[in-house]
Order: sequence, then structure tokens, then C-alpha cells
Amino acid sequence: MQSDSARQMFTPKMLSVLREGYDLGKLRCDAVAGLTVAIVALPLAMALGIASGASPEKGLITAVIAGFLISALGGSRVQIGGPTGAFVVVIFNVIGQHGYDGLLLATLLAGLILVVAGYAKLGQVIKFIPHPVITGFTAGIAVIIASSQVKDFLGLRAGKVPADFVLQWGAYWQAIDSINWATLAIGAASLAVIILLRRFAPRAPGFLVAVVLASVVVALLGLPVETIGSRFPDIQGGLPMPGLPELSLAKIREVLPSAFTIAFLAGIEALLSAVVADGMTGTRHRSNQELVGQGVANVASALFGGLPATGAIARTATNVKAGGLTPVAGMLHAAFVLLFMLFATDLMAWVPMAALAAILFVVAWGMSEHERFMALMRMPNGDRAVLLLTFALTVFVDLTVAIGVGVTIASLLFMMRMSESVQIQDIRKAVPDAEFDADDLQQRDSLPDGVEVFRINGPFFFGVASDLLDTLRRVGQPPRVIILRMRLVPLLDASGVRALGDFVRQASAGGTRVILSGVQTQPAEMLRRAYLGADSGKVLHAPDYAAALQLARDMSGGE
Repeated sequence: MQSDSARQMFTPKMLSVLREGYDLGKLRCDAVAGLTVAIVALPLAMALGIASGASPEKGLITAVIAGFLISALGGSRVQIGGPTGAFVVVIFNVIGQHGYDGLLLATLLAGLILVVAGYAKLGQVIKFIPHPVITGFTAGIAVIIASSQVKDFLGLRAGKVPADFVLQWGAYWQAIDSINWATLAIGAASLAVIILLRRFAPRAPGFLVAVVLASVVVALLGLPVETIGSRFPDIQGGLPMPGLPELSLAKIREVLPSAFTIAFLAGIEALLSAVVADGMTGTRHRSNQELVGQGVANVASALFGGLPATGAIARTATNVKAGGLTPVAGMLHAAFVLLFMLFATDLMAWVPMAALAAILFVVAWGMSEHERFMALMRMPNGDRAVLLLTFALTVFVDLTVAIGVGVTIASLLFMMRMSESVQIQDIRKAVPDAEFDADDLQQRDSLPDGVEVFRINGPFFFGVASDLLDTLRRVGQPPRVIILRMRLVPLLDASGVRALGDFVRQASAGGTRVILSGVQTQPAEMLRRAYLGADSGKVLHAPDYAAALQLARDMSGGE
């Protein structure tokens, strides 16, 4: 039974769909959805390829190769994969440091890391990334993407613009007198078309309409604006032959940190997108197989000279809204993009860079999740601090640093809050509540002399371990017996075990015996491993409070 469950966990959704039966009606729905998504993906893939410091066909190659494999091998029925805005900053920096061949190697390694992560069943990791960290991170990336497009949107003659945010805006300011007003007009008009279509005709392919209109206007009027053709005169149509990037131990060591960053981003965004898709369709994705599919897709993308890829939330939502039912829709979307590359590559040369900048402004605005950002700003100070710190580090320092620091601070904040929720109560002074039943109250009032009772409420971990010793110090005159009620302790970590051990030793040194009552399974196993179990002789165990109290009476000579 377990092997069947594991086999299903690592079965691509495409195979499940075929087993269920696939008919002409489903193919028709998937074909319409695939074409719709391809129309959205065409200009977006080109824009992301250029913004990443590569070229437009690299984005299209990624949409074809990775998009096909993510749908064919992934764990979601409706996931659409390809290049996304989250990678723009990482790709730009990797190309700047290691060249494009270094990016291909990093992408290939990231794919292998994702495959290993999938088979290691790390698909549930998304649950442990705090929401303020994700929101601050994506909002920071949105700011960086929008900032990187200012030059093309305004037509500035600023040469090669630095990747650093502060230096970037310094370069913009120095070149502000070189604004190309025709370029600005094309960019502003493209942005207006996209916004108006989203407002009044949401089903229309706003990105494609804006690009086509801008290209026609530039061609007919002969406007002096930069286009894809003027910046990339040697664009090749179709797919290149696959090949391995340059492999060497030294090169692998150099790009490995970038590979882990790419794998992390790909995994997180893919799983987020799959969760969003589940919410829209009522289905359930297979998270571990999704990581495996993402990994294979990134390896293949690198072999064909493409960019890193992951699940694209906006394109996945478009697929669902267009009626996509199965992974075939994503595979057909890749096929339609390939047809464009084979037969319409020459048309790309007419696309103005300002129109692509307008598209990326809209993408950045969508990534910013401004509503969630503002909602989190109304949360307690700790959550606001994590959000703003992650955002600031993403924009001004580094993506990896932002994630690492954000998760660390959020984890420390969580542990601090957990420690505040854990209580160690003197049962003689405790206020009656729902945790005390009638027998508890009666037994509390009839405690024999020389017996103290404390109740621990909550997980006993390193954040609260020292509180137990403080409790012992507050007792004053050492009692004959101390009962620690542990029925409400679901978890005990190594620090908690050590604190209990120190508590028992210090109590024994004062002539006090310790009884643990109602110990749950996990804490009992931890105590056994630390030689504080029922058969250790160092501490007594009782199944419940009543038994512990009777044991204490027998030991203290009370009635």
C-alpha cells in the first residue's frame, strides 16, 4: 500500500489524465487555452529574455522547452511554465559574473538540485516560508524589474547601466537630458493600451495588442526608437541543437551558489503557482513530482541554451480562465510558441523596446502584490519588520541574503512568540480554567505538605528551557516531592531535555524527588534517549496526575 502511495506521489499528472481517459472535447478546450496562453507568453517571454541580460529568442526557447516539459512531467494539471520575472535579477547577475555559459551551467545544476529535492520529498517546504518573507521578496524583485526598464521606457542614452539599484538611478539621473520623446510616447501609449484593455476588455490579449500596435506605428511613421531588430540584429529562428555547457570542477564551484538560488526560486514559485491553481480548479497538485518536473525542465532548457524556468502564476491563471483542463494545454502552448519562432521570427525585429518595457512595468506591478503588502503593514511590529527588512535587502543588497535573513528573523520571531505562549504554572496559585477539571481542583486543595505541583503548558523547547530552572529557584525551601504535569506538552527538544535533566539534578541535590505525569509519546521518547525515562531511576513517571499525586503522598507520608 505504501509503495502504491509513493508511486502515485511521483506520477506526472499527464499520466493520470491519460489513465482517466482523454477525448476530443478535452482536446478542444486545451487547444483554445493553449493558444490563449501562447499569445500572452510570446511578448512576455521576449521581454523577460531581454530584461535578464540575454536576448529575446532565449526567452522563447525557454517557453518552448521548459514550458512543454513542466506540463508533461509536472505534478499539476494546469501549471504553465516558462521564464518569469523572479529570475530576472538573478540571471542578470549570473551573466555579469560568469558569462552566459556560466548561466547555462548554473541552470543545469539547479535542475539537478530540484530533481533531488523532489525525490527527497521536500515539496512541502513552501509551508515553512513565512508570508512576510515571500511578500517582501517578490515586492523587492518587482521594484528591481521596474527600475531596470526605465532606460528603455525613456529611451535614455545611458550606455551600460549598472545592476546595483542605487548606482542604476545615479546613471539615469546623469542621462536624464537624453530622453527620447518618441520612445517615451510609444512606451506610454503601450502602457495605456495594456491598462485600458485590462479594465474594459479583460479577455483581450493586452500584451500582444500593445506590441503589435506599437510595432505598426513605429514602422509606418519611421519613428527614431530602438527596436528588438536594432539591438539584436542576429536573432535566429527555431530551436538550436542541444549541447552541454563548459564543464569543469572550478566552474561548478563558482556557479554552485547561483545554482542553489535558482533552484530555490524555481521551487518556491512553482509550488506557489500550483497552490494558486489548486484554489482555482479544486484539484490537488503533487508537490514532489512538481519539483521533479521543474528540475528536468531546467536541465533541458540549459541544454538548448535557454534560461531558468518555473511555474508562472499569471500564465497559469490565464490557462485556467481560458478553459484549460489538463497538462495538454501547457504542452500545446509551447507548441504554438515554437510555431511562431519557426515562421514569424522576422516580425520580432519591429517590436519597440519601449513596448516591452511597458509590459514589464505591468508584470512588476502584478508581482508587487501591493494589496498584500499593505495588509501586512497592518500586522504586529514583528511581521512588519520582517516584511520591510526582506524588501529592503532584496532591493539594496542581494536576493539570497534577503531570503536568508528574512527566514532567520521570522523564525526567531516565531520562537519568541512560542516561548511567550508556553506557561509553567504553580498549581497552588493557578487560576481555574478549562484545563482543570473538578478532580484537579479538589486534588489541588488537598495537596499534602512537602509536595509542589507545576503544570507545563505548550511545547517545551530551547526558548523556554531556562524558565524551568527559574521556577525551581523560586520555590524557596526545597519540597520533598515536585510533580511536573506534562500532559499539555506535545513536543520536547534537546534543550528542553537538558533543562529537565538539570532540574532533576538540582532537585535531587536538595533532597527533592521529581515525578513526571502524563508524558506524551514524543517527549517520552526524548526522555528515554536522555536516560530520563521511566526505568532510569533518576525520575519517576506516572500515567496521569491522580497517579502522580498518590505516588507523592506515599513518598511524603501524607494521607
